[in-house]
Amino acid sequence: MSASSSSSTKLIGIVLLIIGCGLGYWGYEISQEMTSQITSQLTNEMPKEVMYRYIGAAVSGILGIVLLFKK
Repeated sequence: MSASSSSSTKLIGIVLLIIGCGLGYWGYEISQEMTSQITSQLTNEMPKEVMYRYIGAAVSGILGIVLLFKK
């Protein structure tokens, strides 16, 4: 693997980690809204919008870590 390809893979990994952090924070912010709180209390589950962002954050974060530490 060339040095250029390795550095671009690491850059993509860093970008995916940043995206994962952003999605996680966005999901947290949505979960703290009043409508989300009421929905959670009435249905005993998180709103779908929150879950989609948490899942996206987890996938992006894991892929970012894998690409960042790939040799």
